[in-house]
Amino acid sequence: MRTSAWPQVYPVGPPAPLVATAPRENQAEIVGSFAAPECYKQTMILAIETSCDDTCAAVVELDGRGALSNVVHTQTEHARYGGVVPEVASRAHLERLDGVVQKSLSDADVSLNEVSRVAVTTRPGLIGALLVGVAAAKGLAYARRLPLVPVNHLEGHVAAAYLTEPGLEPPFVALIASGGHTALYSVDRDRKLRLLGETLDDAAGEALDKGARMLGLGFPGGPAISKAASNGDRDRYDFPVGLKDKDNLDFSFSGLKTSLLYKLKAMDGERLREELPHLAAGYEAAVVEALSRKLLRAVDLHDAPAVVVAGGVAANTLLRRTIEERCARIGTGVVVPPPDLCTDNAAMIGAAAASAPAVPFPEYLSLNARSS
Repeated sequence: MRTSAWPQVYPVGPPAPLVATAPRENQAEIVGSFAAPECYKQTMILAIETSCDDTCAAVVELDGRGALSNVVHTQTEHARYGGVVPEVASRAHLERLDGVVQKSLSDADVSLNEVSRVAVTTRPGLIGALLVGVAAAKGLAYARRLPLVPVNHLEGHVAAAYLTEPGLEPPFVALIASGGHTALYSVDRDRKLRLLGETLDDAAGEALDKGARMLGLGFPGGPAISKAASNGDRDRYDFPVGLKDKDNLDFSFSGLKTSLLYKLKAMDGERLREELPHLAAGYEAAVVEALSRKLLRAVDLHDAPAVVVAGGVAANTLLRRTIEERCARIGTGVVVPPPDLCTDNAAMIGAAAASAPAVPFPEYLSLNARSS
């Protein structure tokens, strides 16, 4: 059993009961993962994540290398709009967060007496959604006189790799690809992230969402395009790979969207139905090529012994397979978290909190969220 590296919880009496589990109507499935151990329990990190449209809570070990629970409530209200509506997301977090936190403690078989610190995403994200999580984390930490750890959402995505491979140690190069962010970072031995390159326009996930919308597919766009592309020919249509020949580590997806738009304008409805799988396959392949090409360039420039691929787009099967195959050829290690740790979740926030500075009680009462 790992020993605690942090002070024990302050004794302030029995924990106050949490609000009962939120109503389940119109809710997606709540997923609880990682079985709770039956041996003696050390103190833990309780983590909260509400940066976008997933209401998340998790219980993570103090060294950030293991999770006892990871509860994710995905909001389904946004499907009708074709994208996340910030006000709707904020209200849904407010309604459901208490129940999600309660379930994370129950799944881990942990009480608040065994929580020694609270971690929460404070940036970047939708400001209203972030504020719900920050307010809840402050309340929990203050009520029990615990320290609070503010976590950058992007650092959380990288930290998901430590849950996947507990023996992983920096340095390495990390690709974060999601609906709101696409960037390359080098991670040094102190786990500090240094930006190497980023998208000049859309994020990869955003490009997939917009491409899916043009093709008449569902939301979110990544899974919808992958499903449509399953029987398509990736080489049937020529799609541009943004900044392919530029001597940098930046990304661009605006030209790819324009290319798809012009191809669709040249087709009538019947032709589009026939060509849809091939268009989806070619579009997806262009996104994957842009991401993998720049990642491998970063490996070469920085002589990285390993790469980490994180963020919601990292759940894409073609991207995972392409990067694994190319890194295997050059002898570079690859860590890609499983899909449930690629999309937004609180376990990754707890993992990042293990090495992040904590704000002591009660100094965090003035802590605020930031959208960027």
